[in-house]
Amino acid sequence: MYFLSGWPKRLLCPLESLERPLHIQTDPQRAFFAVLFPSQLSIWYCRPSVLIVSYKELSKAASQFGPYKQAEWRPDSTMIAVSTANGYILFFEIPSARDKYLYEPIYPKGSPHLKGTPHYKEEQCAPSLNLEMKKVLDLQASITSLQSMLEDLLVATADGFLHLIHWDGMTNGRKAINLCTVPFSVDLQSSRAGSLMGFEDVYIRDMEYCATLDGFAVVFNDGRVGFITPMSSRFTAEQLHGVWAQDVVDGTCVAVNNKYRLMAFGCANGSVQVYTIDTTTGAMQFSHKLELTPKQYPDIWNKTGPVKLIRWSPDSCVVMVTWECGGLSLWSVFGAQLICTLGGDFAYQSDGAKKDPLKIRSMTWGSEGYHLWVIDGSSSSNMKPERNANNEAQQFGILQFQFIKSALTVNPCMSNQEQVLLQGEDRLYLNCGDAAQTQSPRNTLAHSEHNHTRERGPFSDGSLDSQGLSTLLGHRHWHVVQIHSTYLESNWPIRFSAIDKLGQNVAVVGKFGFAHYSLLTKKWKLFGNITQEQTMMVTGGLAWWNDFIVLACYNLNDHQEELRIYLRTSNLDNAFAHITKVQANTLLLSVFRDIVILFRADCSICLYSIERRSEGLNPTASIQILQEVSMSRYIPHPFLVVSVTLTSVRTETGITLKMPQQACEAESIMLNLAGQLIMLQRDRSGPQIRDKDNNPNQRKHLPFCAPVVLAQSVENVWTTCRINKQKRHLLEALWLSCGGAGMKVWLPLFPRDHRKPHSFLSRRIMLPFHINIYPLAVLFEDALVLGAVNDTVLYDCLYTQTSAREHLEVLFPFSIVERTSQIYLHHILRQLLVRNLGEQALLLAHSCATLPYFPHVLELMLHEVLEEEATSREPIPDPLLPTVAKFITEFPLFLQTVVHCARKTEYALWNYLFAAVGNPKDLFEECLMAQDLDTAASYLIILQNMEVPAVSRQHATLLFNTALEQGKWDLCRHMIRFLKAIGSGETETPPATPTTQEPSSSSGFEFFRHRSISLSQSAENLHSKFNLTKTLSMPSGPSGKRWSKDSDCAENMYIDMMLWRHARRLLEEIKLKDLGCFAAQLGFELIGWLCKERARAARVEDFVCALKKLHKDFLWPFPVIPASSINSPFKNGKYKTAVGEQLLKSQSTDTFVNMEMDTGISNTPRSRSWLGTISSSQREIDTVSSHGPHMQDAFLSPLLSKGDECSIGSATDLTETSSMVDGDWTMVDENFSSLSLTQSELEQLSLELASKGPHKSQVQLRYLLHIFMEAGCLDWCVVIGLILRESSVINQVFSIMQSSDIDGEICQNIKTGLDAVDKWASTDCPGYKPFLSIIKPQIQKLNEIVEEQVQPEAFQPVNPSKVPEQANPRAEESRTSSSHGTNPQSDAGSSNASRHEEDKTKTEDEDSFQEGSYDCVVS
Repeated sequence: MYFLSGWPKRLLCPLESLERPLHIQTDPQRAFFAVLFPSQLSIWYCRPSVLIVSYKELSKAASQFGPYKQAEWRPDSTMIAVSTANGYILFFEIPSARDKYLYEPIYPKGSPHLKGTPHYKEEQCAPSLNLEMKKVLDLQASITSLQSMLEDLLVATADGFLHLIHWDGMTNGRKAINLCTVPFSVDLQSSRAGSLMGFEDVYIRDMEYCATLDGFAVVFNDGRVGFITPMSSRFTAEQLHGVWAQDVVDGTCVAVNNKYRLMAFGCANGSVQVYTIDTTTGAMQFSHKLELTPKQYPDIWNKTGPVKLIRWSPDSCVVMVTWECGGLSLWSVFGAQLICTLGGDFAYQSDGAKKDPLKIRSMTWGSEGYHLWVIDGSSSSNMKPERNANNEAQQFGILQFQFIKSALTVNPCMSNQEQVLLQGEDRLYLNCGDAAQTQSPRNTLAHSEHNHTRERGPFSDGSLDSQGLSTLLGHRHWHVVQIHSTYLESNWPIRFSAIDKLGQNVAVVGKFGFAHYSLLTKKWKLFGNITQEQTMMVTGGLAWWNDFIVLACYNLNDHQEELRIYLRTSNLDNAFAHITKVQANTLLLSVFRDIVILFRADCSICLYSIERRSEGLNPTASIQILQEVSMSRYIPHPFLVVSVTLTSVRTETGITLKMPQQACEAESIMLNLAGQLIMLQRDRSGPQIRDKDNNPNQRKHLPFCAPVVLAQSVENVWTTCRINKQKRHLLEALWLSCGGAGMKVWLPLFPRDHRKPHSFLSRRIMLPFHINIYPLAVLFEDALVLGAVNDTVLYDCLYTQTSAREHLEVLFPFSIVERTSQIYLHHILRQLLVRNLGEQALLLAHSCATLPYFPHVLELMLHEVLEEEATSREPIPDPLLPTVAKFITEFPLFLQTVVHCARKTEYALWNYLFAAVGNPKDLFEECLMAQDLDTAASYLIILQNMEVPAVSRQHATLLFNTALEQGKWDLCRHMIRFLKAIGSGETETPPATPTTQEPSSSSGFEFFRHRSISLSQSAENLHSKFNLTKTLSMPSGPSGKRWSKDSDCAENMYIDMMLWRHARRLLEEIKLKDLGCFAAQLGFELIGWLCKERARAARVEDFVCALKKLHKDFLWPFPVIPASSINSPFKNGKYKTAVGEQLLKSQSTDTFVNMEMDTGISNTPRSRSWLGTISSSQREIDTVSSHGPHMQDAFLSPLLSKGDECSIGSATDLTETSSMVDGDWTMVDENFSSLSLTQSELEQLSLELASKGPHKSQVQLRYLLHIFMEAGCLDWCVVIGLILRESSVINQVFSIMQSSDIDGEICQNIKTGLDAVDKWASTDCPGYKPFLSIIKPQIQKLNEIVEEQVQPEAFQPVNPSKVPEQANPRAEESRTSSSHGTNPQSDAGSSNASRHEEDKTKTEDEDSFQEGSYDCVVS
C-alpha cells in the first residue's frame, strides 16, 4: 500500500533558536504545517519546505502562560489555537498579505514557463503570512487535549471538564461539561440511569473527533477507553452518552479513521487495539489488533514500551504507530504490517552493532501521504543550538520521510487490472516492462513483453488471455516514469493515476486538469490551453477505456459537475472531448466492459453506456445513461464508500452454465462500504424476463436486489471481465484483500460434466488464505498475486569519521521498493480439500496443470500439511495428509512431488510422510517402470537413509543397469559413486563427484577436441601392441585411478562386472556408437577389455550384418555406382591417381614399417611440411626392401575423397570438403603442370562426396578404428575400413597379419567375412564392388596366410596366455604416461599449428553423438 523511499531529509531552520521543537501539526489542507517550540510558534510551507513566519513569546508572558504544549488548526486554516502548560489557550490569527510572496521561482531566458498562467503565484511561491495573537483564554486547569470539531474547539482539562469553545465568539459560546455527569454504558440499548464513572478524579487524556461516527473517541487517565456521542444537535451534558470498550484498561492515545469508521487505541503493552461502532446496538466492537509478533521481532516485541502516537494517513489507508522507546511502524487499515524500523537495517549497523531506535516526539502526514513530518526526540536532545563554524543554519530535529503508494489507495478502479502501479510525488512506478517492445498483443487484451530469456525463465508460456507473465514477473526492477515538470509545478500534488489494460499508457491527475504519457513513444501530453487545465478539477478519479480516458470532474467556470471522455491520440483539448453534465458531485468512477459506473455524493449509483463513434478525423465516444440506483437507505455517509465496481459475478452459477453468453454481462455491483463488501445483484425474479423479447435493451434495465454483505474488513477487491472456459474457477472468482487476515477468494463451484448441482451444495464458497506479501494485483489465469515490498541498503560504511555520526545516511538505511509475487493456488486447493470439496479441487487443479510452476504448487501443499501435522503436539482427529496424498496421485507428477518434498523436509518427518503416500521401495519401482530415472535416484537417497545397505545396493544395481541401458551417463557416474560409497561403508557421506570427470558430463568424446588421431600413429604401434607393451588407457585423473585404487575391493569388482556385461551386450548387438559413448562417458577401459574379449565378444560373427548396422547407426550412405562407370571401373573418379596423394600414402605406410622394424616407439621426427615430405618419402621408399610388394599396393591405391585423406593426415584435420579439395589441388599442382576436369569427372567427384556420411560420424568411426587397432580386433578394423572404403586400412590389417603371430581363427574369420561381403555386394550392393576389386590382391594374400597357418597348431595357445600375463604391466605403464592430449606424438599430416587450431574449433560444435557431445580423454 505505502512504501518508504530513499533516505529521510532533515529541515534547516534559518532562525537561531536555543529551543527544541516539540510538536508539529499540518493544516487541514496540508499546504502548511505549524511547529511548536516551548515559547515559539512557526508556520512552514510544505512545498517547498520553507519557513514563512515565526512568533516568539516575550519572556514575561512566557513565564505567565508556561511552555507551549499543543496546537490545533481551524478547519479553514485561518486560525491556530495553542495550549500552554499553565492552562491557557492562545488564539492566533493568520491573515495573508494578498499578492505578497516570499519566494519566487526564477526561470532561465527562453524557458516555456509563462508567468501569466492562472494561480501561478499561489502554486509555486510560498505566500507571505502574519501571525497575530487574537485572544487568550484561561481555563484554570492543565489542558490535556485539544480537538477541532467543525466550528468548535473541544478542550479537555485535567479537572475532569470538557470545554466547547466557538472559534468566532469565544466567550459567549463557552460551555463546560463535567465528565462525572455523562452517563456511560456498555452499549446504547442498556439503561442510561447513573454514570459508570463513579469517582471524581477521572479526566480525558487524549481524544479525537470522528465526523462519520458523529462523536469522539476518548482515552481516560486510568487507561480506560470509550466513545462519547451527542444524542442530539445540542451539545450539553444531558445529551451526551458514552460507551465503554470493556477489554482495554491500559489505553495511552487514540486516532480515528473517518473513512473506515475505526478508532485505534494505543495501549501500554505496545499493541494498538482497533474498534468500530456496532451500528445496531451502538456498542464498541473490537475489529483487530496491531502488534509486533515474537516470530518477526524476537528481541524487541515486548520491549517497545507504551504506544506514543498513532497517525492515520490523509487517504485513511494506512496508520503510522510509534512507541515510547522509539521506532516507526506502518500498517494497512485492517492490520497488514508494511514497515517497521525496529528490525533489520534500521536497527543494526553494517558491522552488526545495534543502533538506538529513532525516538519520536510528534509526527504528522503531509499532502496525499507522500511525506511524514517527524520531530526527532532523540537527536534533538543532544544538538547544539549555536550556529556552527561556517555560520550555517541550524539543523532542527524535523525529519521528512518520503513515501510512494499504490494507485489503489485513491483510485480503486485500478483493481480490475493486472498491473501494479505505484505513485510517488513526482514519479510513477510500473511493473510492466519496456512497452516499446510490446507491439504484439497475444490476444484481445494482452501483450507479451520480450524480456531477456534469462528473466523469462520458466514463465515463457504465459496464459491464454492475461498479460505476458514474463512482462509482469520478469525481473525485480520497476519501470519508472518521471512526471512532466511543467505539469507538476502548477498542479502538485498528484492525486490520482491510472494505467490502461495493455500497460502502455498512464494518466495522472494533480490539483487541476490531467496529463497522460505513452510508454511506447515515451512522451507526455499536456493541455495546450492552460486555462482549460486550470478550470477543471477531477473529483472522482479516472479510468481508461480502450484509447479513451474517462474522468469525472468539476468545471470551475460553469460550476458544473461533468463526465468527460478524452481521446488519447488527439491533442489534449476540450474541443476533442465528449462532455456530459452530471447532477451531483462524483466521488468514485469505474469502468466495466462498455459501462461506466459513477458513485455520487447523494449516495446514488449511476450506470452509463459508452460507445465508440468514428466521425470525422478523430473517433469520439458517446455516453448514454442506462440506470440510476439510489443507495441512500444503506449508506450512512457517502465518504464511507471506498470503492464501487461492476462485476459479472453472481450467485446463480447454474444459470451461468445454461447460458454462458450471459457470463460477461454486468450482473452485480460490488460496494466496499468502510470495509464491508456489499453486493447488489440484478433481480431476475420479476416479469422483466418475459418482456425481454420485445425490447433487446430491457435486460440492461433490470433492477437490483437488496444488498447482501459478503465480507468484512475488506481493503481491496479484484475481479475480471474476461472469459476463459478452461479456467472458469479463477476468472469467475472474486478476490479480496483483508489486511492482517490475509486474502479471501469467493470461488464458484461448478457441477461436474454439466450434471444437476447438488441441492445442498452452495453455488459459491468464501475461502480465506494467508500470503506473505501485500497484494496489489491478481493475475487471474496465472494463479499469482503481485505485490511490492520495502527493502533496505546500508551505506553507513561510507561514513567512517566520528563527525559523520549524525548523518542521516548513517542513522538510516536507504529504502527501496522491490516487486514481488506469490503463488496462492496451493492454499485454495487445501481449503477445498479441508471442506471435502475434492472434486472441485481436482477441476481447479486440472485447469491449472499447464502452469510452469504447477509442480511447485503441489509440493508446497504437501510440504505445508506435512510440517503442520507431523510436528503437532496434539493428536489430529482428522488428518489432512492422506487426503492431500491421494489428491496428488491424480497427477503424473506424483512421484517427483513426493520425493522433492521429502528431500526438503527433515528426516524425522519421513516416516509420517511415507505412511501416507506409500512405501518408498514401491515408489522407487514405480519410477523405474515409468522410466523416470532421475526421480528414482532421488528415492534411492531416501532408501539409503531408511533401509539397510543391502536393500540400497539391490535398488542401486537395478537403477544402474537401467541407466546403462538408457545411456543416462551422468546418472551412471553418480551410481558408481553411490555403490562404492555403500561398499566402503560411507553411507552417510557419498564421495564428491571426481573433479576431472565433471567436464565430461556434457557427454562428448573430448578426445576429438584435444587430440587428432592419425592412422599412421596407430600403425606405428601395431607391432608392439600384439606384444602388449603399450596401449591407450583411462584419463589419468582421479577417475582413472578409480579402477586401480581398490582393485582388490569386492565392490569395484562388482561394478566392473556390470560394466563388462553391458559392454559385451553392446558389442553383441553391434551397437558400436553406444559402445563409444559408454566408454568415453564412464571412463571404461575399452582397449584392455577388448584385448581380453578378442576371441570372444569382440569377434565379428556376421560381417554383412555388422556392415549394415554400422551404416544405419552412423547415418552412413551405402555406396552407389553411376551408370556411366559400369562398363569400365577405371574411368571412375575413384581411380584417378595423383602423385601427391601417393607420396603421402607411401610415406605414412613406410613410417609404419620403419616403426615396426624399430622399437615401436613413435618418436621418429617427421617433416612438418606436406610438400617437404615428397622428397623424404622418395628416399624412404628406396631404403625399404622387405615390404616392397606392399609398398607397391599402397602406391597404386586410388585417389580417394575427403574422408580418406583425413585418414592419412589426422582424424580432425579437415572439416570442410571444399577446403580440403582446394588444398589438395594446389598441392598437386606442384607435380602436374596442368589439370583439367571434364563434366563427367566433376559429376563423379560430387557423387563421391555425396556417398560420405556426416563429418561427425566419420570422426567417430576413426576413433573406433583407432581403438580396435590398439586392441588388435582386426576383424572390426576390416569392417570399419570397408565402411570408410579406405584400402590403406585394409593394407594395415593385412600387413599386421603377415608380420605378427596372429591367431589362425581370426584370419579365417576375416577371410570368411570378406567372402560373405563380396557375395552380398554382388547381389545387393554393387557400390562396394569397385572397392573390393581394389583390395583383391590383399585378399588373395590373406588366403595364402590362412593356408599357411593351418599347419602349425603349436602357436595357438601362446597368444591367449600372453594377453592376461602382460595386461597389468601395460596398464601400469599407460597410467604413468602423460595424457593423449599432451603426447609428443604429433599429427602426421597437419602442416601448421594454426590449421590444427582452426579445425579444433570447427569440430567443437560437430563432434557430438546424438545424445550430446562426448568428452573422453585418452592417454
